[in-house]
Amino acid sequence: MKRKVAFHTLGCKLNFAETSTIARTFPQERFERVSADSHADIYVINTCTVTDAADRKCRQAVRKFIHRNPDAFIAVVGCYAQLRKEEAAAIEGVDLVLGTYEKFDVASYIDNIGKHAAPDIHSCERIDTGDFISSWSAGDRTRSFLKVQDGCDYHCSYCTVPLARGDSRNPPIATVISEARQIVDSGVKEIILTGVNVGDFGKSTGETLEQLLMQLVKVEGLQRLRLSSIEPNLVTDPIIDLVASEKVLLPHIHMPLQSGSDRILGLMRRRYRREVFRDRVLSIREKIPHAGIGADVIVGFPGETEEDHADTLSFLWSLPLSYLHVFAFSPRPGTPAAELPGRVSKQEKEKRSRQLIKLSESRRMQFMRNASGTLHEVLLEKRGADGMVGGLTGNYIRVHIPWEKGLSGSVRQVRLTTLRDDASMNGELTDSVAQ
Repeated sequence: MKRKVAFHTLGCKLNFAETSTIARTFPQERFERVSADSHADIYVINTCTVTDAADRKCRQAVRKFIHRNPDAFIAVVGCYAQLRKEEAAAIEGVDLVLGTYEKFDVASYIDNIGKHAAPDIHSCERIDTGDFISSWSAGDRTRSFLKVQDGCDYHCSYCTVPLARGDSRNPPIATVISEARQIVDSGVKEIILTGVNVGDFGKSTGETLEQLLMQLVKVEGLQRLRLSSIEPNLVTDPIIDLVASEKVLLPHIHMPLQSGSDRILGLMRRRYRREVFRDRVLSIREKIPHAGIGADVIVGFPGETEEDHADTLSFLWSLPLSYLHVFAFSPRPGTPAAELPGRVSKQEKEKRSRQLIKLSESRRMQFMRNASGTLHEVLLEKRGADGMVGGLTGNYIRVHIPWEKGLSGSVRQVRLTTLRDDASMNGELTDSVAQ
């Protein structure tokens, strides 16, 4: 009898790509994949450890799965398992802990399914930075996350990713193109390029992200190509020009700012100052007026004063951004920032977060108002319970239109009409079919 296995992903788009790859290693003759919301014999949790909230979500997931099936075999794998293996193993109900590399072999560790008296721990002490394990997500016929880069050489003072994933590395362009063709042949309409530091693509092969994009837009049958987050100092003019000129490349660029204070950027060991970020935003907006431009911001970094926070607020208000992702700083063991003086209280971090979230909501609403009445090609997804079908425009506006048979999974031309209460828009299908 087949064992039911479920996969639960925490963290970034890169983790989603890798979870899908891990799932494909489970032999179909022995395992039946089910939803993480289902009763399963095995639960595999692919973890993140960027914040203490990510660690907490792992513990919550274990408790939820054990409550659903007390006899379930629980495997905790990935970044949290790599850096905090003893902590992961101490969670009640965990049977197996696998680090960053071992997680891709999780199926081979599950021969005898049953609760363990004590968890098995296989977490490599040192990351072998020479290996790149290809990954892409499958099972969704609309879009796929394709991993093109792993690791990071930046060593920002607050970040554990280099500790968990090692140095920056990537496959050759030829390998990525081959994988993209496989994805397109499976019926996927949109590919999203993912990695820890996507803009660093090419460091280990002597190539560049620009060269990769120029080849990917030529892949026959690929309708949409989207970049995930990219460092502002790596958003080059040629990349902006490519996004502006190539229809396949979607007009959406997300850059991590982290702080609008140069003093705090220095403490964070970021490789740019705020004027670099401003220049990139204004250049994108000039060349691609309708582009969706997002930014990450961290509040409450050690030593961040009211003046530093005010600098960040005024700097962001001055820029034509589309939205923000706001994160409260949490110290991560083993990072320089964890030892810095000047801790900001939880209450103060919450106050500063609310101010930035308010700014983000204002920018998002204005961006959508400006888009009202405009035509966009939208990749439509599954029918919702409300009888509507949703999807994303190229510039990252979520839109809903009345469902009709045959719409799901298609790219259609939609006119954006009115704003909704859920930070999205209503739209109407036009007569022409985009794809």
